[in-house]
Amino acid sequence: MGICDGRVVIVTGAGRGLGREHALAFAAAGAKVVVNDLGAGLDGADTGEHPAEQVVQEIIDAGGEAVVNGADVADWEQAAGLVAQAVDTFGHLDTIVNNAGFLRDKMLVSMSEQDWDNVTRVHLKGHFAVLNYAANYWRSESKAGRPRAARVVNTTSGAGLFGSVGQGNYATAKAGIALLTIQAAAEMGGYGINVNAIAPAARTRMTTSAGDAMASAMAAPADGSFDAMHPGNVSPLVVWLGSDAAADVTGRVFEAEGGKVTVCDGWQRAAGADKGERWSPEELTEVIPGLLSESPAPVPVYGAR
Repeated sequence: MGICDGRVVIVTGAGRGLGREHALAFAAAGAKVVVNDLGAGLDGADTGEHPAEQVVQEIIDAGGEAVVNGADVADWEQAAGLVAQAVDTFGHLDTIVNNAGFLRDKMLVSMSEQDWDNVTRVHLKGHFAVLNYAANYWRSESKAGRPRAARVVNTTSGAGLFGSVGQGNYATAKAGIALLTIQAAAEMGGYGINVNAIAPAARTRMTTSAGDAMASAMAAPADGSFDAMHPGNVSPLVVWLGSDAAADVTGRVFEAEGGKVTVCDGWQRAAGADKGERWSPEELTEVIPGLLSESPAPVPVYGAR
């Protein structure tokens, strides 16, 4: 009996990297898994590969249950089909893990409209489309007197929480996912839906393609010691958030790296001043520096000098 025994879980972008590890970990914890992957390359281009099939075979060989799904999660109709496949194949749906995404890194001044649209589409719209259809299913179940302990685990990023030079499209989409998590948790709790997010740090195609310094930091240790950057280190938190055990946790964001789990708070009100009437620009010249001096300094943007 695993922590997710009998639960039905969708993991998007589950053919490689973090998603693959999540799918395998859910199956090991007793879940039935829909392994979604479009087979796209790092930049979203079609590769003709089918990595989801390999993951499903691994799960089946280990005695678990899984099926392949090749939907584009940001396509509205295909997202609907993904949720329907889970319900039609296994009888119900309990957890979705939104993980799918790719990169097209450029400085903002060099970024094309297509670079912006493609990345924000797969990350932000892809999260929302699957969430929307899953939430509608769970709402219907709740209204029919069959409420489920529904769980959503979204994937934001340190880039989305703090910014990352050269990744403006990706960072913006990931920031939107963090807020989407908070918004969805507030709106969907009445239907038994808990929504949380992770900001993982791990060795994946995305991180190892981000330059020599990043690749070096993400490399596996040569001496066989604990591999802090192995993507499988993130999956236990994802499985826990996707289980019954996380019943009292919703609307939160967690950083996960190696053996470390950290709760991240988003925008918080810091120092303030209230005049009780309209300020003049000249008055604010005196006020704003004082407020900033009394407020916490922001976390530095990744890659900023």
